[in-house]
Amino acid sequence: MQIYETQLGEAVSQAIEATGLMQVTAREFDVPHYGGHLDCLLQLRTPAGGRRLAIEMKREAYPRDIRDAVWQLESFRKNHPAATDLILMVAALHLSDGAKETLRHHGIAYFDAGGTLFLKHQDWFIDIQRPSKPAARRSTVPLFTAAREQVVHALLHAHDKYLSGLELAELSNTSTYTVSTVLNELERLEWLASEGSGRTLRRKVSRPAELLDAWADAWRQRRDSRSRWFFYNQNPSTALAHVAERLDHSSKVDGIFTGAAAANLVDPHLTRTDIVDLIIPPGQADTYVDVLGLKPVDKGANLNLIERSGASLLFTKPAPVPGAVFASPFILYLDLLDGKGRNKELATQLRQHHLKI
Repeated sequence: MQIYETQLGEAVSQAIEATGLMQVTAREFDVPHYGGHLDCLLQLRTPAGGRRLAIEMKREAYPRDIRDAVWQLESFRKNHPAATDLILMVAALHLSDGAKETLRHHGIAYFDAGGTLFLKHQDWFIDIQRPSKPAARRSTVPLFTAAREQVVHALLHAHDKYLSGLELAELSNTSTYTVSTVLNELERLEWLASEGSGRTLRRKVSRPAELLDAWADAWRQRRDSRSRWFFYNQNPSTALAHVAERLDHSSKVDGIFTGAAAANLVDPHLTRTDIVDLIIPPGQADTYVDVLGLKPVDKGANLNLIERSGASLLFTKPAPVPGAVFASPFILYLDLLDGKGRNKELATQLRQHHLKI
């Protein structure tokens, strides 16, 4: 038995007796039953007779933790099918708001070490809500690195659909382990909604705006390998079409257009865009320089080669320019957050009209 469980058992007992409705007459830990062990069982004396409070205990409880706790409580209840005196409770040092909402929705009592007590049983209704104690700091999983970022991109791309872990792995071109890692962290943040259970469990982002904003913050900190080049083109307004034509005629390369020039063709914003941004595979800059006939410059560059892999390659779209492929709207949006010119305005417009998040 953990020390915190002893502390929680004492705290729950004190909170119960402080209501003036009940008295704790006995407290038992690690109570065996057919489905396993119950963390704590309190015997209560009340004006209406004896009652038993079956408690599952957690250090911290988020919505994903509640499922396991409720399963344990229901297993204990099944061992006592005729009991009408049994009250089920989840107690934790810290209960998240989402966990409280889930327990309240299912009519299960809960206690938070900050002093919150919710208990509804027959004619009783106790609802004491107090601020939760801050959860203990713990390491968080970085979401916006390597393959995990691909899962985030896939979740946002399909933000209005419930997906299984396998479907999400296929959509993001990652492993089910990577998907599970990301989903666990998003559940901790309470940014996921779910339906079904077991093999039928499906999840989607419940707060896509928060997830996109977090990705945007991380995106601004990234340091891509970039190089600046110049190519001759008589009309700056046809620069992207000129590069696309060169790529289309080559069997060696197939870059992905991003940035303001591409975004303006997706959602025109009357912004002058003389510079083309092209995503290429890492280490392939020399090949593109040769195919496109690029020249290195210190000033006056009109093409940026951005070496990337991973999330930037997902969900590309055919462009309204022959031979061109555009990055997904999410990558276009993120690349516009560079603070240059009117890119921020264009990003806002793209988010409203195409991302709709």
